[in-house]
Amino acid sequence: MRTFHTLAATLFFTLTANGFAQRIEVTVPATKPLNGHLIVVFARSEKPEPRMQLSEDYHSAEGFGVDVADSAPGKPIVVDAKTFGYPRRSLTDLEAGDYYVQGVFNVYEQFHLSSGKTVWLPPDKGEGQHWNEKPGNPYSKPVKIHFDPGVQAPVKLHLDQTIAPIEGTDQDPETMAAKDPAAKWLKFMRFRSEKLSKFWGRDMFLGAWVLLPDGFDDHPDAKYPLIVYQDHYHAGIGPVGFTSVAPDPKNPAFRRLQMGYRLYQDWTTGRLPRVIMIYVQNANPYYDDSYVVDSANVGPYGSAINEELIPAIEKKYRGIGQGWARATFGGSTGGWEALATQVFYPDMYNGTYSACPDPIDFHAYQNIDLYNDKNAFVRKGDFGEVPIAGDRKSDGTVIATAGGEFGYEYVLGTHGRSTEQWNIWQAVYSPAGEDGYPAQIIDPITGDIDKKVLEYWKEHYDLTAILKRDWPTLGPKLEGKLHLMVGDADTYFLNNAVHMLQKQLDATRNPHSDATFQYGPGSPHCYTGGPPEYTMQTNNSEWTQRVLPLMVDHMLATAPEGADVKSWRY
Repeated sequence: MRTFHTLAATLFFTLTANGFAQRIEVTVPATKPLNGHLIVVFARSEKPEPRMQLSEDYHSAEGFGVDVADSAPGKPIVVDAKTFGYPRRSLTDLEAGDYYVQGVFNVYEQFHLSSGKTVWLPPDKGEGQHWNEKPGNPYSKPVKIHFDPGVQAPVKLHLDQTIAPIEGTDQDPETMAAKDPAAKWLKFMRFRSEKLSKFWGRDMFLGAWVLLPDGFDDHPDAKYPLIVYQDHYHAGIGPVGFTSVAPDPKNPAFRRLQMGYRLYQDWTTGRLPRVIMIYVQNANPYYDDSYVVDSANVGPYGSAINEELIPAIEKKYRGIGQGWARATFGGSTGGWEALATQVFYPDMYNGTYSACPDPIDFHAYQNIDLYNDKNAFVRKGDFGEVPIAGDRKSDGTVIATAGGEFGYEYVLGTHGRSTEQWNIWQAVYSPAGEDGYPAQIIDPITGDIDKKVLEYWKEHYDLTAILKRDWPTLGPKLEGKLHLMVGDADTYFLNNAVHMLQKQLDATRNPHSDATFQYGPGSPHCYTGGPPEYTMQTNNSEWTQRVLPLMVDHMLATAPEGADVKSWRY
């Protein structure tokens, strides 16, 4: 396992090793050696369960994480004064008192990569990479304890519960597809990727929800444009959904269900262009999403989706299968993916609508300037210093720091295995380290930035830098295709990078960029543009209905001579 090599980490463990705190001893039922990561959570309240109360902001419960490698069955796993914690760094920092405590063991599996390296990672089990909901993970019921740092007797937890499987339940996509009343339009495909299976050394699958246009069965000779919706993992077609059942106003989820019902009505009554729209599930051992690019650590997801999956969908469901007749859109993670997809596959797509994209310029890696900041957690003057903010409210109130967020993720997993935001960026953008895990860009304890790793990031994934470097060849291929929007009070400071990209593109020549940008004054994450009078709620609920006609209008205006612009417009 990786060891710490920083002075601060050495000092931390030296100090806490000389301290004392009541130990937590955890046993996990097993018949073979254990490999994985134990997370123990202390909370002040019983509900929701403590395992659901860890978060990256200041409201978080207290968590401790322990790597477990080839541990003998029945041998207690120990949380003590030396165990790294978040938000408090050690058990010694906890006051004596009553707490609700719960443990979860995130089971790792061995992957034999095509690189020849072997790594231990948590495979996705259909839950979208949530350690506290992953099927098969052992856990304990919450117990109320009195914790006292001065007490010698350990607190003992026994993880005698197991998170239930998803397969065959209403949360399983294949079951959902079979039962959905909208199955006439909504299909689910489970697709084995040869490229991903080779990379990971085992069978790897993509899931794809396919929304077929109204009249698909009645027009067997029609072929259709393809729209790719990019987003995090969802069991269904996306956060809005698609349902033919009018929701009950008394349902707590009425607002979300109503959006899905409205999309169904618009989709099936001719109010929207007749296209195929797909949403791809691409959860992987590092995160709930792959970022849809080829990566040294996450694998060739860009190639797998664009060169294997999409051609298979277009063949099965009569897609036109030409670059002029494809477009993509998404927000946040999906916003980065939508822009990256258009940039890396400029001839394969004819437009992108990228909302609140994850950092597209590493001068604004959220609120960190990777190129110029000496440290990712704190900025120092001659006498003063200030922590670097992580998350904020739209009024500017800071609710998390970058250092705290890295601490949170380190509790959930070392080697970049937290399956959370900072670690997936590192997994996607970094070269593989000598140990087979992603090369570390930011030390999670000290905040030190590895500038050599940053050089690799800039060359391969800084979208602003890539567009500047390759504009002579990319520019002509991206005319009329780039559309970005973001709130100017984005929760994660993502607006800063968008402004940087606009400044660069505004200065382009031969050709001059015609990319469009829209900023929502005072709007948080995730603003998607639209008329100025739109609220954030309206802004997001009708985004699909707003962008699809714009995409199709552009396709028709740029379709090559002889292209099929009629069979699907009935």
